[in-house]
Amino acid sequence: MSAAMQELLAILDLEELEHNLYRGRSPKVNWQRVFGGQTIAQALVAAQRTVEPDRRVHSLHGYFMLPGDTTVPIVYQVDRIRDGGSFTTRRVVAVQHGQAIFSLEASFQVEEKGLEHQFAMPDDVPPPDSLKSQRELLEQAENVPENIRRFWARERPLDMRPVNVDHYTSREKLPPRQNIWLRTTGPVPADRTMQAAVLAYLSDMTLLDTSTFAHGRAVFDRDLQVASLDHAMWFHRPHLLDGWLLYTQDSPSSSGARGFTRGAIYAEDGTLIASVAQEGLIRLRTPPSN
Repeated sequence: MSAAMQELLAILDLEELEHNLYRGRSPKVNWQRVFGGQTIAQALVAAQRTVEPDRRVHSLHGYFMLPGDTTVPIVYQVDRIRDGGSFTTRRVVAVQHGQAIFSLEASFQVEEKGLEHQFAMPDDVPPPDSLKSQRELLEQAENVPENIRRFWARERPLDMRPVNVDHYTSREKLPPRQNIWLRTTGPVPADRTMQAAVLAYLSDMTLLDTSTFAHGRAVFDRDLQVASLDHAMWFHRPHLLDGWLLYTQDSPSSSGARGFTRGAIYAEDGTLIASVAQEGLIRLRTPPSN
């Protein structure tokens, strides 16, 4: 297991401070804000700690309010909204410096049998072993700020293999969709709650990038202000996360300085594991007047 994967599992093991109150930390990295997927995953862990073990998360909806500070802990306050006969609802507020930086609502359900169908995984996607990693592609790309190169060069808990690579080498306007293979750089524990948390963590990867493709832009452009605004996720089927995952993404709309992206996460065997939707701020910075 890589050191980065060990660190990810460690930061998802929250400290219990008091009834309904938990504390998490960030990895020791020199970065300007907490990765959104980390906050989503830690908030989900906090919620899961207050739910009966026979109930599994089936959906979550979160809002980002302020950028997280990587140098101080995050406190997660859980509100036990409802414990019903089949469903449980929790609300979690993440707090730093006395202010809410993120809020999450999650719903949990006892496992039941019912109607089953799913969209098939795309069948025209090349296998991950034939593709370059995102780190290799960014090393070759032009116009990437040095701080972004350093960020992507560090060891990460995920190996990422983009299928669509034109936006790394070109500023042409491209269709706003992409496929990307992901896998963790170490085994995920067999515990279902940890699997859900790791899946929530990786679900925040590359979504905002996709909404810039139609404009020939990239999220690291210096004249763009980019940040996640909200994040929604639906957990369809449990999976061990023991191999490659295909993350298919498309962006139906950008407007009002916001970009909207949808995603579907498939296991390598074609099982549809989860669906995701996210809207993010993509604001054109006004150049300073002379």
